[in-house]
Amino acid sequence: MAHVGGRTEIVKIDKRFAIMSTSDYGRKGSIKVWKTMNIAIAGTGYVGLVTAACLADKGHSVTCVDVNAEKIRLLNDGAIPIYEPGLEPLIERNRARLRFATDDKEAYREAEVIMIAVGTPPLPDGSVRLNDVWEVLRRIALTAERDCLVAIKSTVPVGTGDEAARFLAEHARHRVRFDVVSNPEFLSQGTAVRDTLQAPRIVLGVDSDRAERAMKELYAPFALPYVVTDRKSAEMIKYAANVFLALKISYINEIANVCELTGADIEAVAEGIGMDPRIGRRFLRAGVGYGGSCLPKDANALYALAASYGYSLKTVWAAIDVNEKQKWKLIDKARSYIGDFRNQTVAVLGAAFKPGTDDVRESPALANIEWLIAEGANVRVWDPAALGHVARRFGDAVVCCQTIEDAIRNADVCLIFTEWPAVLQFDLGRYKALMNTPLVVDGRNCYDVKQAAAAGLIYESIGRPLAGGALGVSLHAPVTTQGETEGGR
Repeated sequence: MAHVGGRTEIVKIDKRFAIMSTSDYGRKGSIKVWKTMNIAIAGTGYVGLVTAACLADKGHSVTCVDVNAEKIRLLNDGAIPIYEPGLEPLIERNRARLRFATDDKEAYREAEVIMIAVGTPPLPDGSVRLNDVWEVLRRIALTAERDCLVAIKSTVPVGTGDEAARFLAEHARHRVRFDVVSNPEFLSQGTAVRDTLQAPRIVLGVDSDRAERAMKELYAPFALPYVVTDRKSAEMIKYAANVFLALKISYINEIANVCELTGADIEAVAEGIGMDPRIGRRFLRAGVGYGGSCLPKDANALYALAASYGYSLKTVWAAIDVNEKQKWKLIDKARSYIGDFRNQTVAVLGAAFKPGTDDVRESPALANIEWLIAEGANVRVWDPAALGHVARRFGDAVVCCQTIEDAIRNADVCLIFTEWPAVLQFDLGRYKALMNTPLVVDGRNCYDVKQAAAAGLIYESIGRPLAGGALGVSLHAPVTTQGETEGGR
């Protein structure tokens, strides 16, 4: 177990306690002791697996339950079914304290804490589907044989925890007491392990001192600050936090669009406002909008929640609307140069919604790939982690490339959707050497504008001055844009 600034290791674990030794580069260390618990976690996605591995790393015994038998088989065989930096070695180091099973009876029967980390996918009206959450609650009511905490980590509408508490009280098969806790996660794919071990806060939505004490015992070895509140407020904290980030991203993208009209540079603007401590630099990177499993879903869900009470969240709707339009920026820019995409070879660099993950949910790249295929383009895709998802979704309609060079070779245009390190470090001269036309449309502002021009590229980015010249078509020519043809999608 790593310790920033020195060394931390668990030196002893018995049935009930873990003893940790901490030292700082030769200085006298300290000894900490905490209670270990039997934990069951429903769901082995990003949240469930990362939470399980981090809790096991602190000495707890954790059983992960999932109805997906293939995923459980992979985990028991030592394979990790998701791409998340740092997760595989963490699981391997704690194999003795981790179990993976499809049968929940044994896991729930004697668990002191049961965590619910199943998906809550979006519905067409923006609300979320809670079927899996309620199925887990039903199984807990049937199988739990001792008093236990039920911690809901899944992102759920405000009031779900209170409904869950009533359900368990009414449907428990055995004479047990359930304490339902809202314990939302704030993980980001690509940094999920660090986000768990070094979280800025742990949010606990409780309705009893007993539940608060028990949850603090569970998280004691993390030594992190708590926000203790009621269940509804904890559920709202999760939505409010994620949607605030969506607002921030959409805002900087709107400013970037105005920068393009006025000749200002969004990079300088973002730096200038981000240095203000009231604002902060994070999430002020202009681009093609946000994606992933959280921000799009949570923005829609919060809007739908407010609407169900008769209130219109206008700022949230604006963020959703801006993000939908922003994801088509690269196609709009490329069309200004090449017009029709039919029979054009298009290189797409990046399919994951951000670097450090293989998650393609709500990825702007996938929506663009689908549109390009429909327009008759020859699409080549490169991504170091997400090509499997691309192949399963599009099949022979795209060419999946193992290298950036293969993707851009003889391409008529290159669209950059994900700022993977390999893209950031790529030799700009290779675009000029390998492409039919060195037209690079960069949705993540990966390169310096002047360096791109010096390398001979026709380089478009987001919210920054142009580099290179047009291909006989004015940037401001009256070319129909993707935004104007949305009805055809």
